[in-house]
Amino acid sequence: MRRIAKLFGIVTLSLAASSPGHADDLVTILQIAFDNDPTLRQSKANYRANRENMLQSRSALLPSLGASINTSRLTSGPTDSQYSPEINRATGLPTGQTIRRQDHSFQPGLNNHGWSMSLNQAVVNLASWYTFQSAQASDKAGAVTLAAQEQDLIVRVASAYFNVLRATDLLDTNVQEEEAALRSLEQTQQREEVGLVAITDVFDSQAAFDLARNTTILQRNFLLSAYEVLEAITGQSHPNIDVLREDFPVINVDGNLREWESQAGSNSLAIASAKFNLEATEETLKARKSDHLPTIALQAAFAHDVTAPINQQGIQIGGGAFDRTRLALTLSVPIFQGGAVSSRRRQAQYNVVAAKESLEFTKRQLTQNVRDSFRRVNTDVLVIAQRQQSINSAQLALDATELGAEVGTRNIVEVLRARENLYRALRLYADARYTYVVDSLLLKQVTGILTPQDIIELNNWLQVDA
Repeated sequence: MRRIAKLFGIVTLSLAASSPGHADDLVTILQIAFDNDPTLRQSKANYRANRENMLQSRSALLPSLGASINTSRLTSGPTDSQYSPEINRATGLPTGQTIRRQDHSFQPGLNNHGWSMSLNQAVVNLASWYTFQSAQASDKAGAVTLAAQEQDLIVRVASAYFNVLRATDLLDTNVQEEEAALRSLEQTQQREEVGLVAITDVFDSQAAFDLARNTTILQRNFLLSAYEVLEAITGQSHPNIDVLREDFPVINVDGNLREWESQAGSNSLAIASAKFNLEATEETLKARKSDHLPTIALQAAFAHDVTAPINQQGIQIGGGAFDRTRLALTLSVPIFQGGAVSSRRRQAQYNVVAAKESLEFTKRQLTQNVRDSFRRVNTDVLVIAQRQQSINSAQLALDATELGAEVGTRNIVEVLRARENLYRALRLYADARYTYVVDSLLLKQVTGILTPQDIIELNNWLQVDA
């Protein structure tokens, strides 16, 4: 459980190591997300609710103590009223009148009261013991699942953050392309007015400008959507966030693929959760098998009762205070319950098989995900280098084409195409950089080693937008 405690403590990791920055840097946004993200708070509540199952199952192994107090009043009398002739006490003769002699009443009556205490303790109950063991394993699986949700929040925050930066860079590039297209349109119109170019060149320039303008409008909407995704996680708006520095290092994954696969096998939260779930189902199977076994329980009770005496013709009969104690050891043997016990045992067996297959599937999927993430990061490195080269090549091609257009060896269509290639290369380069950052975090998440410390280190490569 020491490793699980470390994983579970991911939320409380101190962020004090980060340098004092602006309110909207990555570390600050992550800290806000840990407090405000509804998905994570839901996971915490679910974990705490499921943890009560362990406490409830443990209660079956602990003593059960109860107390009661009682009081009662007993009255009796004839159902029908009784009448008798009235007698004159002086003469001893009937007066001719009738009087009611006796009727049911709450007076007089007998008051009884008392109190009692009882204690019940399971002495031998293997089914309850294994149920408690199963609940403990499920609790461990829940803790790992919560840690996985915390890692998922780190990736979601980072992805949303860098998607905002991605959309911002793409919008800046689109605006630059639109401005360049507008200058080209104005220059072409001027040259057409003096007869240096044909009207078709103006139409081509106008079409290029319209397309660039349309792309800018769409990209502004994408940027607003990216901001809203980040706001949905933190519950706060972040209109200004720090940007990624140009000198951010883009390097291959440290180590080889076999080392990452081995590390994932030891640290993967998905594997740990699947193992604990398998352990829980195995303990449940033991509990269901134990349902056929006898149980022994201890019962102890003490009672104190006080009863009122019965008065008959002036003589008190009975009444007084009495104490009673009871100590019993009960052996219960289940014989037949309509087949329910056997059915629950078979159900538990199938659940164990399902848990084993789930663990095997998780292992295979983990291997696939680690390999895919490992290759993707290394591919991102190559792509970034190639797209950087493509920017240089596109710039040289644009310069040469514009020079050729000035001397008459190239036309406006070729210039527009060359300019479009340059801005496409700029957009692809920016997109590749942010993809590399997110893919690097995803690789650590899949491996199970992602922590807020990785965000702190990444935050050091952010700066205020100039």
